[in-house]
Amino acid sequence: MGMASFAVALVVIMVIISPNVYGKEYSDQQKINVQKLLKRLNKPPIKSIKSEDGDIIDCIPITSQPAFDHPLLINHTIQMKPSFIPKRDSTYIKKEAKALTQTWHKNGECPENTVPIRRLKKEDILRGKSIDDFGKKTHQSTPGGHEYAIMDSRNGNFYGTQFVMNIWRPEVEVPNEFSLAQTRLWSGGGSNLNTIEAGVQVYPAKYGDYNLRLFVYWTRDTYQTTGCYNNDCPGFVQRSRLITVGGSFSHVTQYDGAQYGLPMLIWKDSGNWWLMIGEELVGYWPGSLFTSLRDRAVRVQWGGEIVNQMSGGRHTNTDMGSGHFADEWYKKASY
Repeated sequence: MGMASFAVALVVIMVIISPNVYGKEYSDQQKINVQKLLKRLNKPPIKSIKSEDGDIIDCIPITSQPAFDHPLLINHTIQMKPSFIPKRDSTYIKKEAKALTQTWHKNGECPENTVPIRRLKKEDILRGKSIDDFGKKTHQSTPGGHEYAIMDSRNGNFYGTQFVMNIWRPEVEVPNEFSLAQTRLWSGGGSNLNTIEAGVQVYPAKYGDYNLRLFVYWTRDTYQTTGCYNNDCPGFVQRSRLITVGGSFSHVTQYDGAQYGLPMLIWKDSGNWWLMIGEELVGYWPGSLFTSLRDRAVRVQWGGEIVNQMSGGRHTNTDMGSGHFADEWYKKASY
């Protein structure tokens, strides 16, 4: 082989080999970063409970939960209960509504002074857009339209909200789509929007399944760099040892059958925003996480949202609520 031929052969070999080496290096670094994130977020448990839905629920000492890794909460004193609980109106709570349980309850409970935290797995992180964006609402910029059915109260001074949510397991056709029902309180605007959000969702791209799950969310900069779902980053302080954010429900409403209602109450107390489900104090968003929401909310929404990615050039079969219109009424349409 002449020198010119060897040079050509060497160039071809380099072109073929280089991407493989680069790919291996990137994969190794990604693996290291994933393990670092898992180690940071998954705290050593006192007890672990394996749920039939595939989740592992870790019972973490209440003072060791991920929330307290947030720089603004390093010296935070955990609040075990609020100074007051607003009077609640049960006028619209249907008698047919059943008691709610999460799937992991079938296999155990967490001891006193611990909180149940859904253990994050490598697959949970790799399903995300990137490690840096893990737990954030990256779908805000993905293709596909967001569709809503909401009631909106704005331009006010709001210090809480109470509602009952009829819970269904809506169909979600495409993994990157989702269907949710929630409340959202916000303040500020532009790049400084502050929100707290709570509700239920089916979101396979996040959780890896089609179960209906409880979720919470927060941000103080319009979903850019702060905030996340559940315990995916430090922030929301878990108080309950019975209910875990991110956990799935063992029972959901059936069409023209058993109805399940989720009574939620969110209110501001001593600077913090508390979440109560039924009679259980789930936890709170510390006021120090926020800027304008430290004072009050100026807008509240209640309702549903889906993402439709128009797969195959058509509206997908992803449903909101029961997938039936309001004129079918109670037990058939979601409320």
